[in-house]
Amino acid sequence: MGQIPCVSEPSTTDSAVETYDISTVDLNDDRYVVKQSAIRNKYVVRDSVGETVLRGKQKLFKMKEEFPFVAGDGEDAFTVKAGGIVDIAGTYAITDAGTGEEVVALDEDLSLLVENWTIRDPETGAPLARIRSKNRLLSALRHLVSVANLVPNKYEIFDADGDHVGDIEGQFSLRDTYTVSIDDAGNVPKEAVIAAACVLDALENN
Repeated sequence: MGQIPCVSEPSTTDSAVETYDISTVDLNDDRYVVKQSAIRNKYVVRDSVGETVLRGKQKLFKMKEEFPFVAGDGEDAFTVKAGGIVDIAGTYAITDAGTGEEVVALDEDLSLLVENWTIRDPETGAPLARIRSKNRLLSALRHLVSVANLVPNKYEIFDADGDHVGDIEGQFSLRDTYTVSIDDAGNVPKEAVIAAACVLDALENN
C-alpha cells in the first residue's frame, strides 16, 4: 500500500505572530535607525541599507498624545494614540491605517521613574513582548534632571517568556538617535515590536 502523504500543519506560533502584523508596512529587516528632527517631535526610520521606511510626527494641539506614521512612499501606515487625556503612565494603541484595527496595546509601567514597556494583545491584554531600560539609574535621572537626557538610554527587548530578542541602543547625537536591532523575534510580533520601539523616544519625552 502506498504511504499517505504527510501534510504539514501551519505553525501555531507563526499564525499567532501574523495576527499582529501591520498591513501597511513590511518591516522584515533586523536593524533600523530612528532619528528625531531637530525642530519638533518628528521622526524618520531607516532600514539597514539607509532606505526610509517610516516617517512620523506628533500631532499638535491634541488633548490626547497622537503620533501618526506614514510609510516610505508617503502612504498612511499606523497611528500611536494615548488612551487617556493625561497619560503619565498609561496605555497607547497602535492602530493599522489600512484596516482601522488596533494591532497592539502599548503600556508603560513607570516604576521608580524607570521606563518599562509592555506590548499586549489589544483584546485580552496578554503580554506579547517587553521593552526594559538597561540602566535604571539613568532612566530615573532622565525624569529628574534635564541634562541627563543628553546621555542616550539603552533598552532590551524580551518576548513574553522573558527571553532576550533585541536591543534599542541610543547614540550620542545632537538629535535623539536610536538603533533598533532584532536578533531573534520568531515568537513575537516583529512589526508591532519595531513600531513600538520607534515611538519610544517620542512617548518618553512627552
